Amino acid sequence: MKLALAALLLVSLVLSSSLHAMAGGLSPQPSPSSCDTKCGARCKDAGEKDRCLKYCGICCQKCQCVPSGTYGNKSECPCYNDMKNSKGTAKCP
Repeated sequence: MKLALAALLLVSLVLSSSLHAMAGGLSPQPSPSSCDTKCGARCKDAGEKDRCLKYCGICCQKCQCVPSGTYGNKSECPCYNDMKNSKGTAKCP
């Protein structure tokens, strides 16, 4: 009986997550063009623009936001602010 209950619970979790994904979830991923636009504005004054655009795009896709302005304002997007690279320093520009 416990095995049947566990199997039923597992199936219901899989189905509910599938329905949630099909419905688009609570916060859909931004489109790459949306990230390109936001990161273009964020990186327009960067010294190493290609590098800024690359990392900003990665952070935008993962965090679903980009802070306003060309520098700072990272508190607007906590995920963006908290991402670190392998050296433990800020990853997102």
